[in-house]
Amino acid sequence: MHAYSLALKSLFEKNANPAQAEPMKKYMREQFEYLGIKTPERAALQNEFIKKNGLPPLDKLDSISRDLWGLPQREFQYTSISLLGKLENKLEAEFITTIEYLLITKSWWDTVDTIAGNTVGVHFKRFPKVREKYLKKWRKSENFWLRRTTLLFQLGYKTETDFDLLCEIIRENFGSDEFFINKAIGWALRQYAHTNPAPVKKFVKATKELHPLSRREALKNIGGS
Repeated sequence: MHAYSLALKSLFEKNANPAQAEPMKKYMREQFEYLGIKTPERAALQNEFIKKNGLPPLDKLDSISRDLWGLPQREFQYTSISLLGKLENKLEAEFITTIEYLLITKSWWDTVDTIAGNTVGVHFKRFPKVREKYLKKWRKSENFWLRRTTLLFQLGYKTETDFDLLCEIIRENFGSDEFFINKAIGWALRQYAHTNPAPVKKFVKATKELHPLSRREALKNIGGS
């Protein structure tokens, strides 16, 4: 394990709160262990650590990310994602392989959605060839978390959203009974509706194949049927 990862591990373990760990674990359906460090405290610890140690060196970010991902407590994965967010505008194109690893390992909405809507979105803007290659791959994946990522990576794009592309990807997922896919479809449509509601209403009205959950989520803030 890299020295940076070890130092973070030590700091967090010293600040564990077992009384909070069990409720946090239950909230996440018993899927992950927790140290019991809530988000504000974790953010404060991380900021303290960065002031002292700086951000991870870019050439070591892959190994540090994987170190933190390999630890059992979920706070370490959250910290890994936060560190990525601080460096996402400096990543090399090839870092997509690390991003993919994080998406498909210990996958759940709490990590996938943050990576998809932030780091992946930024990376795909910066590297169109990476976007083309990995969208093509992930759209066809049997791993629904990768397909969810293709639905969510434009969440922050606003007027730059490729709505036609989003609709294509949505259509590719018609008939899915996976909650996280149908929820993501509705979320992506609802998010774009904040910027441009008319095409969202038109798409929902014309698309009878939309799952009821997707339809309900898409129209939540703009009405329609």
